[in-house]
Amino acid sequence: MTTAIGRGEVDVVMARIYIPLAMGIVTASIPLFFLLIALELLWSQRTGRRVVRLNDALSDLSCGILSQLAGIFSKVFTVGIFIWVGERFALQRWVPSVPAWPSGAPFTSAVGFPGFTVDLPALASWSAVFVLVDLCYYWSHRLSHEVHLLWAGHVVHHSSEEYNLPVALRQSALHGLMSWVFYVPLALVGVPWQMFVTSMALNLVYQFWIHTRAIGTLSPLAEWILNTPSHHRVHHGVNPKYQDTNYGGVFIVFDRWFGTFQREEEEPTYGITTPLQSWNPLWANVHVFVEIARAAWRADSWRARGRIVFGRPTKLSETGEPITPPNSFDPTTFVPFDPPVPAPLAAYGVTQFVVTLVGAYLLLRSAATLPWGQSAAAAFFLAVALAGVGGIFERAKWAGALEGARLVTLGAASVALISTGLGPAGIGWAGVIFALGSLAVLWRYRGALTEVELAPLM
Repeated sequence: MTTAIGRGEVDVVMARIYIPLAMGIVTASIPLFFLLIALELLWSQRTGRRVVRLNDALSDLSCGILSQLAGIFSKVFTVGIFIWVGERFALQRWVPSVPAWPSGAPFTSAVGFPGFTVDLPALASWSAVFVLVDLCYYWSHRLSHEVHLLWAGHVVHHSSEEYNLPVALRQSALHGLMSWVFYVPLALVGVPWQMFVTSMALNLVYQFWIHTRAIGTLSPLAEWILNTPSHHRVHHGVNPKYQDTNYGGVFIVFDRWFGTFQREEEEPTYGITTPLQSWNPLWANVHVFVEIARAAWRADSWRARGRIVFGRPTKLSETGEPITPPNSFDPTTFVPFDPPVPAPLAAYGVTQFVVTLVGAYLLLRSAATLPWGQSAAAAFFLAVALAGVGGIFERAKWAGALEGARLVTLGAASVALISTGLGPAGIGWAGVIFALGSLAVLWRYRGALTEVELAPLM
């Protein structure tokens, strides 16, 4: 069965090709990501600067996994829109004299001969698209800090109170459903979707290494042109003078041109003005949406509701007026969220996370060939597991009930796998043993789960 999403009848199978294509560059970079994280940890140990906390890092990685799981479904939607717009409304369709973008390989080499040749038109085309993607990213990023609804999707990335390389992986599961609109102009000028996807992936990979405190400043030329660790630390700073600055992805020149550049002066305080105070990746993704919905429900007019949804991201009264002044955060009174957890319970949480990480990796590898229903069921189970890990590190009572139900479900599914013969018996028995062992540890340390609230809802 196919679903036409463009004049060329690009079907669901074609759209799903986007998943491995879009993720290919990022996936190939994962070993480099973990190497850099290891180097950052080594730097932290040698300098005595603690820049990574286990609970925070696991929360970062959990948000990243959740984002990738959501991408199984959302990326087909967003690239489908890009293709649909390009096929119907691209400039070249209406003005045939406008040439298509050269999209061939900018560098080629002949088999058996050293060196390579450069296709200058293709190189210029790819370079232009790369810069245009970053310009669109700038405006998407900037408005995601200036419009409450967009901020609700983007806030996930800023809610960590640390600044390190794992924070780069702390991405939203929902923001892509809103940010795609900022890249539609590229489809309108006829940019091939493959060039757009590749440039976006390279843009994302570049931004990984700038999430560190291990690098001070680079050369003056690099600091003037590129987004660097120094510039991006400012962007993550919650200090009043650092807020709403340095939005660039790869290039900082757009901030200089549009008046949003801020040089790093003192060490920033990291996080958001209303701290999340939760390690739950599901809550991290929805808490501002919940806040907006509650405020809009209490509002006394549609005008106020419009200001709440589309105004600047700040707490608003029933009339849509700010309750607290902008930039009122005081970093001198800031206390990081860091509830203590008994070592055996922390070991339980880490073990559950590692198993969930392996499950997510296997699902992402096979997502392009699995039926949608199976992918959705597996993604849901993994999301529940990540929420449970977050709850364990919050010592929340609800985590015990959630984890207990999840482990019983896992055990029952493993028994069914053994009894029906639908899968390898060894995997089934491993699942049973893991579920029973995990339940035993959870029961033994149930008394350490003392917090009642699901998350700071008010």
